[in-house]
Amino acid sequence: MAQAIDLATIRADLAARIAAIDVRAPYARAADLAPDLDAIRSIALAHGMAPAVRVAHLLDAAFARGEHGPMVHHWLSVLTDAVGCDRCDGAAGDAFVAACSVRLAG
Repeated sequence: MAQAIDLATIRADLAARIAAIDVRAPYARAADLAPDLDAIRSIALAHGMAPAVRVAHLLDAAFARGEHGPMVHHWLSVLTDAVGCDRCDGAAGDAFVAACSVRLAG
């Protein structure tokens, strides 16, 4: 049972980190947000949250391209959903990547 509590705590921490990026995203340069996103990716990777890792990679690439505004907000929303996902298999990761693509297409 302790592991479930730990995972819930980790998910809550990641959700708070994502929310903090979301608040700063409209005003910050991508380079300023990248370390926070990298921390999220590292924590998710350490805890086997493959869908969150994949979405974080997409966000990192978007930041590198200079993406900003509403699109980043939507991708952060998908990242929050990926953090909360109970599945950690490749198919779940594919579904979240597809969700990012759909949001990109508008």
